[in-house]
Amino acid sequence: MDDATRTQIEAAAFRRLRQHLLEDRPDAQNIDLMNLAGFCRNCLSRWYGEAAADYGIEMSKEDAREAFYGMPFADWKALHQTDATEAQTAAFDKSFAENVGKD
Repeated sequence: MDDATRTQIEAAAFRRLRQHLLEDRPDAQNIDLMNLAGFCRNCLSRWYGEAAADYGIEMSKEDAREAFYGMPFADWKALHQTDATEAQTAAFDKSFAENVGKD
């Protein structure tokens, strides 16, 4: 497989992951994703901004989130995110402590 084809396939897989997390499963809370997988939609938006920077395109945190979410993050959050429960927060604190610096 040539590099251009690999890049196109990787981009298509990323778009499908994005669609799944934003459209198919907006009910999956970011904190639950973090607790289970160690990353969430916000991580993906941060990685998007970091990749843009690698190509000389500067994006603020909010610009990268809007590019990823397809709308201002505050709007998406109001539509889909709920407040974290004490159990979710405790699980996050434990997971974060165990994984600091691993990404």
